[in-house]
Amino acid sequence: MLFHCSVEADDPQRVAGFVAELWGGEALPFPSVIDGSWVALAGDDRGTMIEFYPRGTELHETEDGAIGVLSAHRRLNGTHMAIATRLDRDEVLTLCEREGWPAKYCRRGGVFGLVQVFVEDCQMLEILTEEMQREYLDAITIPNWKKMLAAGENLSEPGRLAA
Repeated sequence: MLFHCSVEADDPQRVAGFVAELWGGEALPFPSVIDGSWVALAGDDRGTMIEFYPRGTELHETEDGAIGVLSAHRRLNGTHMAIATRLDRDEVLTLCEREGWPAKYCRRGGVFGLVQVFVEDCQMLEILTEEMQREYLDAITIPNWKKMLAAGENLSEPGRLAA
């Protein structure tokens, strides 16, 4: 179970607001790591949230935990996540269009669909509507994953389950 994660953003407030809107939740400031951070809260029974830090934030260990430190800005990275929404595909695409971010419907491995959006033109986010969530949950199981591996399928080939 994933309760929360953190991602860099050019405009943490804007991106947190976008994700909160997908969830029907709320975006609020999150100053405890580094100034300018925001959090999108789903408002669900699991406390689901995503923390958005200013781009270039690195987490450094301290005696009491961790602190955010700004370093060089980097636009592209390998971090991405798939998140659920109650909105339908057209509503998600409309939100992405409003923000000016490239988004499109994709199928991963021919087994589940998602809306792929590049938030701020650099951070990939996969958004799953309720129908897409059912497909995902049916497809992504430990037995199914082992079956793909046993069949020798290359998950990194274009069109496979890998992003």
